[in-house]
Amino acid sequence: MSCWMPGCPALSMCRGLATLPITCLERAKDLKSRLGILLHKPELGHRTGTSSKLQLGSRRRDSSREVLEWRESFDQLLKSKSGVTAFHTFLKTEFSEENLDFWLACEDFKKTRSKTKLASKANRIFEEFVQNEAPREVNIDHETREITRKNLSGATSTCFNEAQAKTRTLMEKDSYPRFLKSASYQDMTKQATSRGISKRSHT
Repeated sequence: MSCWMPGCPALSMCRGLATLPITCLERAKDLKSRLGILLHKPELGHRTGTSSKLQLGSRRRDSSREVLEWRESFDQLLKSKSGVTAFHTFLKTEFSEENLDFWLACEDFKKTRSKTKLASKANRIFEEFVQNEAPREVNIDHETREITRKNLSGATSTCFNEAQAKTRTLMEKDSYPRFLKSASYQDMTKQATSRGISKRSHT
């Protein structure tokens, strides 16, 4: 729009812009550019959100399958980190978590490479779990206890094998079946099954 007449609004606006400092005009352009970037961000955010939902859905399917696998065998339960955590929580309700803690301590012990650390760890595990009236004494027979005591004189990565095996058998035959029948595990399996049904109905 152009106008040469005095008092024309367009002429007044042009004169007003001309009197503005250059820095103000540059800032206005910069602001416009930033606004343009912000207008595109929700679209990017939407894409990211979709990707996150897909990953979360995949993790849920994996965890559901894992929960159902725990009932297949005690080995399947012990292979799963979340399975061990759930089983440990259950054992606490029965005041027998020391059996699993001892088994886990033995597993960690077997990975020790230093002979010095092997000996100190062996003594610590024996004093905490195996010896008579230990703070967290596991339920093993006298003969196994004595064999383990003798093994400490020349500690190797296998010195707890017999005691660990006895404790594992006790958990598998006694605590594990009760865990599978517990309300907490039954709830987990129901949730896992319902997620599986929901997945099939959407495919």
